[in-house]
Amino acid sequence: MTIKLGYQIPNFSYGTGVEQLFPTVVAQAREADAAGFDSVYLMDHFYQLPGLGTPDQPMLEAYTALGALATATENVQLGTLVTGNTYRNPTLLAKAITTLDVISQGRAILGLGAGWFELEHDQLGYEFGTFTDRFNKLGEALEIILPMLKGERPTFSGRYYRTQEAMAEPRYRDHIPLMIGGSGEKKTIPLAVKHFDHLNLIAGFDDLPGKVEVVRRRCEDVGRDPATLETSTLITVIVDEKATLDDVPEGSRQRTAIGSPEAIAEQIKAKVFDQGVGGIIFNMPNYTPGAVAAVAEAVKPLLPA
Repeated sequence: MTIKLGYQIPNFSYGTGVEQLFPTVVAQAREADAAGFDSVYLMDHFYQLPGLGTPDQPMLEAYTALGALATATENVQLGTLVTGNTYRNPTLLAKAITTLDVISQGRAILGLGAGWFELEHDQLGYEFGTFTDRFNKLGEALEIILPMLKGERPTFSGRYYRTQEAMAEPRYRDHIPLMIGGSGEKKTIPLAVKHFDHLNLIAGFDDLPGKVEVVRRRCEDVGRDPATLETSTLITVIVDEKATLDDVPEGSRQRTAIGSPEAIAEQIKAKVFDQGVGGIIFNMPNYTPGAVAAVAEAVKPLLPA
């Protein structure tokens, strides 16, 4: 698994009728595929998120859409950034991701997190609970999902979940790459060090060097080579040569690169790669054909070796 340059699709509001909604998603994924991205991601949400739009704006169910994208692309890895564990029984998630891996012929990534959007839980009937509850659920889910992905048949009885010789067949691979998103130093980073292949650091530019150092120390604490836990961060890019960060809401500036594709690439190098983060995943507020590829062409020469 290598994730150095990824593209995330965070919204489906394109100003078109619904009949053009998914073709626009496909166009973005194909553009990223042709431009040499290694991965494409959807959000795992049922409502649009605060800051991106109102809850009633279009939002596709992630794994249904990813299955369709698997037939429309050839090379990119496909996953969510990241799956909310609370939305599916772990056995269902294991089945969904192994099915995606079969459909895509070995291109699935299992992005996973504890879940956080309370409105979705309340309105759709999912138990939200406390932050500790959600992390404990994630811990139990991993005890079921990880063996199933390897072809084992776990029997498990916990506080939240239970299984009896659960299995997921067919499987394309014995190991599907695992990604977790977040930057919490007490729970998320230690969990990433214990179980995951990749950690997507959800943090502002100024905080990234400190987070990378925490990852290094936690790996060394348990005897893991830090180089075996890949890192990336998720940012927004705005391709507009006349715009500046002053045009961006203050709360988003620490996770936004803006300007020409070349200027964006230089910002990513200085604020991400030069701080020890190994990869970049970006999204765009509005999709303009060609812009995804233009940014990729500017960034690719600067990617860490």
